[in-house]
Amino acid sequence: MSKRLNVAIIGAGAGGLAAAYDLARAGHHVTVYEAEPAPGGLSAGFWVDGWDWSVEKFYHHWFQSDDAILNFIRELGESDKITFPRPITSVWSKGRAYPLDSAISALLFPHLSPWAKFRFGLVGIYLRLSRNWKPLERVTADEWLRRYMGREAYHSLWRPLLIGKFGELYKEVNMAWFWARIYKRSPRLGTFIGGFQAFMEMLARRVLSQGARIIYNTPVKSVRPAPEGGYLLEAGNGAEERYDAIFSTTPPDVMARLIPALPDNYRRKLLGLRYTGSISVILALKHRLLPRTYWLNLPATSADKRESQFPFLAVVEHTNFVKPEYFGGHHIVYLGDYEQPDHEYFSMPEDELADLFISALPTFNPNFSRDWIAKQWVFRARYAQPVPGLNHSEHIPPIRTPLHGVYMANMSQVYPWDRGTNYAVEMGRQVAHMIEEDFSRT
Repeated sequence: MSKRLNVAIIGAGAGGLAAAYDLARAGHHVTVYEAEPAPGGLSAGFWVDGWDWSVEKFYHHWFQSDDAILNFIRELGESDKITFPRPITSVWSKGRAYPLDSAISALLFPHLSPWAKFRFGLVGIYLRLSRNWKPLERVTADEWLRRYMGREAYHSLWRPLLIGKFGELYKEVNMAWFWARIYKRSPRLGTFIGGFQAFMEMLARRVLSQGARIIYNTPVKSVRPAPEGGYLLEAGNGAEERYDAIFSTTPPDVMARLIPALPDNYRRKLLGLRYTGSISVILALKHRLLPRTYWLNLPATSADKRESQFPFLAVVEHTNFVKPEYFGGHHIVYLGDYEQPDHEYFSMPEDELADLFISALPTFNPNFSRDWIAKQWVFRARYAQPVPGLNHSEHIPPIRTPLHGVYMANMSQVYPWDRGTNYAVEMGRQVAHMIEEDFSRT
């Protein structure tokens, strides 16, 4: 392009930084505003003195099918920093953990009848091979799985996980979302050497090397049309600057608040999107908690965790995925949960919440005691998991907003795929292309 644009990007997560990299490389003036003191967004982590790797605030990994981010890292010349171990994913059933991440482990699972295993396997093969997801969004996962997988397998395995993920909304989640989880996922899981925060900091450095600006500790207060064209962005520090284009990676409700000029019909779509929040209690333990399992799914029998056996939905022993030597010999364990944004977990004092979650650990290892805990952290995010209802594709706001030069991309728009850095990068680069395309015509 002959015209150099002045572009503002709100959010220094994977999507915002990917867009910033492409736009700055193309010669545009790019400024990234980030409310936190470091890049990363929901994939951010933190560093502990004496440890070689960062720790993610919320557990993350890549799949071998995550082409967008793996190809992007390859373009950056950093593919030697990607590692793909083969950890074990298990499910807790009747008092113990059983591996359930392959056809063989499914056949060996003892708490299903032969007929239920046959239906379970047949449905899994169908979902793995089918590419036509559109009809599946017309039916709920609860209804479809109950009908085709059968009551026994569904109630033993998938229903508890749906309840754990979506709570009282689990019966409203469409089958296309469930299909995507089976279709795209791989047993080998990837990460970046040094952790996801190391990846985000590398990407931020690359963005800066292209001439872009990243302004940390600076939330955006508002965006409004400028009299001379373009948009005036007011930052939380009181500074105001005019931009030709705005790209927001904020949650939908924040987007609706930041840009009052958005038309009512687009605003209604933003505010109509539903989501759950994420809770993460992280422990650095002196001893291993789980013998082999990396990811242990826990059954939820009730949307109210107080009525279920466990107060959270997953135990993730990160150091059964990567070596504990990276963390000073400590064993890193996540106790994770998803809840509605107004759930008591989001207002509960950190120590009280951690104590509640930690109280369940002797169930998985009777030798566990609280003196195993060397360090602990609590992180919470109210916007973490979109809730896709029936015909969800019809309710997603387009990336190009009705305001020329204003774009939005966040995890609510990656549907039918599940949220993650792969799709954030894919959408971020898509937005960069849109901006160049749209302004080349004006």
